[in-house]
Amino acid sequence: MSSFDTDRLAVILRDAAKAEILPRFRHLDAGMVRQKTDAIDLVTEADEQAERRIKAAVEATWPEALFVGEESVAANPALLDELDRAAFAIVVDPVDGTANFAAGLPLFATMAAVVRNGETIAGIIYDPMGDDWVLAEKGGGAWQRRPDGTQWRLQVATAPGLADLVGHVSITFLPAESKPKVLANLAKIKVAANYRVAGHDYRTFATGFSHFVMFNKLMPWDHLAGTLISQEAGGYAARFDGSPYLPSHRAGGLLIASDPDTWNLLRSEVFTV
Repeated sequence: MSSFDTDRLAVILRDAAKAEILPRFRHLDAGMVRQKTDAIDLVTEADEQAERRIKAAVEATWPEALFVGEESVAANPALLDELDRAAFAIVVDPVDGTANFAAGLPLFATMAAVVRNGETIAGIIYDPMGDDWVLAEKGGGAWQRRPDGTQWRLQVATAPGLADLVGHVSITFLPAESKPKVLANLAKIKVAANYRVAGHDYRTFATGFSHFVMFNKLMPWDHLAGTLISQEAGGYAARFDGSPYLPSHRAGGLLIASDPDTWNLLRSEVFTV
């Protein structure tokens, strides 16, 4: 198990959400929302102010840590290269699911992962609307926890056959030539959902309410926490080529399933990218 104070980081995320995110939910005017790269890549005042608050608290608590936030990287892309070399880093997504948040949909998350020497050792997904966390430390299992201290251990669901699988699938960043084939292949399973918020895709999987998640673009703030939590809940994770997913990876796809057999089945029958 990690010796990192995961509980302290979890409280920092919650405090930022209470102070900077929830007061702005459904109270954003036009000047508080901007496009970054395109119409579905948004940033809001809540993202920016929450990240500033989290960064200040992280730097006060762990001054030796490299802070890598989604909005910090937007301003300074070289931070991603620093992450690959860092002995100790904390990676944060202040509002995962910004498009949902901006649209007034109550499905978004605040996430953080802790990286030591190129390995994710802790991950936290906080749900501001539900006011609870799913979190994990490497080797310590995955847990759902409420602010009153109540918690329970998470376990992924036992997967059924291909035709009855329920999963969360992001096709947005698949190569254009692969999308038609993958979309056709998804007819082989029961449900292919997409919440447009990785944090809740991972929560649904780790809490046993789906059988797999699939992503192609691998930005660390989106996937480090969720992958560790999924693995600690018993899931099997690998990139499309079968190699482990690491904090240094930005591409190569990511498929996480209830077990290795289901992973291989999905890779051969559905995600033949």
